[in-house]
Amino acid sequence: MNLTQANLKVLFQAYNTSFQQGFSSMGEQGALYEQFCTTVPSTTAVEVYPFLKSLPRMREWLGDRVIHSLEGAGFSIKNRKFELTEGVSRDAVEDDTYGLWSPVFQEFGRSSREHPNELAVEVLEQNPECYDGQPLFDADHPVLNKSGQEISVSNDMGGTGDAWYVMDLTRVIKPIVFQKRRDYNFRSITDLNDTQVFMTDNFVFGVDARVNAGAGLWQLVVRSRQPFTAENYEAARQALTAMKGDYERPLALRHSHTMVPNSMEGAARAVLQSQLAAGGETNKWANTSTLVLNPWLTSA
Repeated sequence: MNLTQANLKVLFQAYNTSFQQGFSSMGEQGALYEQFCTTVPSTTAVEVYPFLKSLPRMREWLGDRVIHSLEGAGFSIKNRKFELTEGVSRDAVEDDTYGLWSPVFQEFGRSSREHPNELAVEVLEQNPECYDGQPLFDADHPVLNKSGQEISVSNDMGGTGDAWYVMDLTRVIKPIVFQKRRDYNFRSITDLNDTQVFMTDNFVFGVDARVNAGAGLWQLVVRSRQPFTAENYEAARQALTAMKGDYERPLALRHSHTMVPNSMEGAARAVLQSQLAAGGETNKWANTSTLVLNPWLTSA
């Protein structure tokens, strides 16, 4: 290939097409994070999230309005920069072997599409601090009882095995926040007069983004590291649906989804999708929540 600017522009367009093909090849699996993340457009380096502490409900209007205050004004998520870069030698382009890189850039697209899934699971497994100052999964989330005294509420069922999660994903706000300051963008340096190209004799192609994920509302998810059995499923489900807000106001949470790592697929399907229990009796938990297999979750 003659290294004219027109030809190099066509080369970038071809690689960009490969990138887009890889990005779209994931289908619904690429958007797995959207099921349990609230996606928020970011406009600054650090986003501050004043979450509503108690998921307030409508009440009969007697006297003055009850004004709910936003809490967690100090809770913030800082955007992080991510990149993936490949150099293509000038010789390869001149010798018409540049086609060998097309599958590489398809993988770039696939990796970019999967990256939010990876970040969302990173939050679940690293268990960062959420708006109330406690870890996302903790036995001591502060809630006020009917008398106005602070008590501790748990959304962690304990255990030492691989983690699985029961969630209420019926609400606009989700257990995890994914924020996007700059979307995944495929770019290149192909100017022969560019310092990078001049010094290395390589054309550079890459993708970058400014994004991050963090804890959302802890009330919407319960973690268990116990074996996935019908008994442990029931306990986790009850822990979620029994959640109450301040002054013991019901939150009316609905257990809509159960997310497990690949290692638990068989056990989870037996509890959630089999019509019969292990003893041959009717399985009372069949189809009580949507099973989500998340390949990014840690498996033994």
